[in-house]
Amino acid sequence: MARRVDKSEQEWREQLSDVEYKVLRKKGTERAFTGKYHDEKREGTYICRGCGTPLFASDTKYDSGTGWPSFYDVVDGENVRSETDRKFFMTRTEVLCSVCDGHLGHVFPDGPQPTGLRYCINSAALDLDPGAGDAGAE
Repeated sequence: MARRVDKSEQEWREQLSDVEYKVLRKKGTERAFTGKYHDEKREGTYICRGCGTPLFASDTKYDSGTGWPSFYDVVDGENVRSETDRKFFMTRTEVLCSVCDGHLGHVFPDGPQPTGLRYCINSAALDLDPGAGDAGAE
């Protein structure tokens, strides 16, 4: 895992757009079918918009029909962490970047094999690095 990235709220506000800040730092969610990577088909590695940590390979991305980029595995399990999210009168598993604590989205147990997981991720939390190629899931 890369070293920790800790910034002040002011530094985050200067680095991120309003939507990116709302998602990554305030645990917001972009509207379904509006994110720039919802229908993305290019190959590469999806990295954290906050700190550049590799998160998801394009060969694990699939169309879940939910309106958000969905992946069935992570590039490296040490690069993401999860927390229980009990907002909105439901219990979900929140996914965060382990390096900068940026909110990425949620993971659900209804994805395709081989993992059976669906990482439902906000486009605003990601950048696509097409030059990185597919790092492959662990």
